[in-house]
Amino acid sequence: MAENETLALHAAALDLFAGHVHRVGPDQWAAATPCTDWSVRDLVNHMTVEQLWVPPLLAGDTPAGVGDEYDGDQLGDDPVAAWDAAAADARTAFAEPVALARTVHLSYGDRPAESYCTEMAVDAVVHSWDLARGIGADDVLPPELAEFALEQVEPQTAMLAASGLFADPVPVPPGADAQTRLLGLTGRRG
Repeated sequence: MAENETLALHAAALDLFAGHVHRVGPDQWAAATPCTDWSVRDLVNHMTVEQLWVPPLLAGDTPAGVGDEYDGDQLGDDPVAAWDAAAADARTAFAEPVALARTVHLSYGDRPAESYCTEMAVDAVVHSWDLARGIGADDVLPPELAEFALEQVEPQTAMLAASGLFADPVPVPPGADAQTRLLGLTGRRG
């Protein structure tokens, strides 16, 4: 995938998630999400923490070097502003010249930064659906993002199932669209 395409898909995925974050009503932060252990606030915190990790990792830091700096609640009294700031910093870090050509040190090994960016985009797409469901918003994913995420997830189905990070895959009807297949592979019922 071309660098510009990777950055564009990452930006679109962040924008999709951000749109839902900005729709969270004051009484919805404790609402349940399809991520069984996470409320809306927990899910937004998870995504915010993921974005906070991007700048130090792209700068060459390691998970051990960052340590527990981003453990716990990072949303404070203004979850929307916390998300916006973290997402903006992650977007800026990925867009720096040659950033995607670097190697990042992740908890599961060294990876090309472009792969890391792609992984972050896929996570934002899937969690956008989770957040939309949690707040009762429109949960239809843009087709190009659903197709992109599906292309990334399909080859890793066995590994994802074995990781324990996702529920077991859910069967989907033959000929299902990309969103339905993506959700099924990640253990979600559309």
